[in-house]
Amino acid sequence: MSEQNIGKLNRLLAELGDTRLVSSRWLRAHGYSSSLIVRYVASGWLVSPARGVYMRKSGRLQWEGVVRSLQVGEGIALHVGGRFALTLQGYEHYLRLGDAGTITLYGPNGPPGWVEKLPLKERFEFRGKGPFDPSVLRFSEMSEKMLLEQGLTWLRANAGVDALVCSTPERAILELCDGVSGPALVYEADALMQAMTTLRPQRVGMLLRHCRSIKAKRLFLALAERHRHAWLSHVPLDGVDLGRGKRALVPGGHLHPTYQITLPGDLDEHLA
Repeated sequence: MSEQNIGKLNRLLAELGDTRLVSSRWLRAHGYSSSLIVRYVASGWLVSPARGVYMRKSGRLQWEGVVRSLQVGEGIALHVGGRFALTLQGYEHYLRLGDAGTITLYGPNGPPGWVEKLPLKERFEFRGKGPFDPSVLRFSEMSEKMLLEQGLTWLRANAGVDALVCSTPERAILELCDGVSGPALVYEADALMQAMTTLRPQRVGMLLRHCRSIKAKRLFLALAERHRHAWLSHVPLDGVDLGRGKRALVPGGHLHPTYQITLPGDLDEHLA
């Protein structure tokens, strides 16, 4: 192998580290020809855990590395949000059994096809744009302040792994409320809201103004009021569009007098 190719290999291996993956598209864009990639695989430097994607042979295939590779390497504006973002931030006790291994991703476009073919115990669930207009910028080009203005933040999922862009608890619970479609999910959202004792009212107000889902906003506020959270009275609601008319979220449920959305009458019975 020539010195030039050895240098390219060393740069690639340094880029990959222990958990990073790179797609064929990324490799071509960075000057690695198909024949060179084949040679790296044949020589034992790279392995392909799924068609069209590569990692170091000595690397560790982890869901965190997959998400980091998508966000920073591939430049795809997908963030960890909703249910799984709350799991990462200590609310897994309140989630349904089995959901802790489902990584909920939000963004304008879904992940590439190779993601679902990776041999991981966790699975990825793409939830679309969610109730917010997604960012069109690369996360790696956004400052922490810019991310926080969208209810996003860099979060280290585990010790020894790189940080990922995730929803803050304020945005994650609104994303969860947006996906509620029946009594079982209302019970879950209610149990999670009970634990939301330290939300930041200014951030809540900002996200409520930018949230496009009337259902999510009404359910969020109704559950927050139900649990009498101290921060709720400090949330600025000027400019928050709550729509008009009633929302029958649960057929036959009780209509919340302030936020005009129906909730199950037996919520107290389902709290832990």
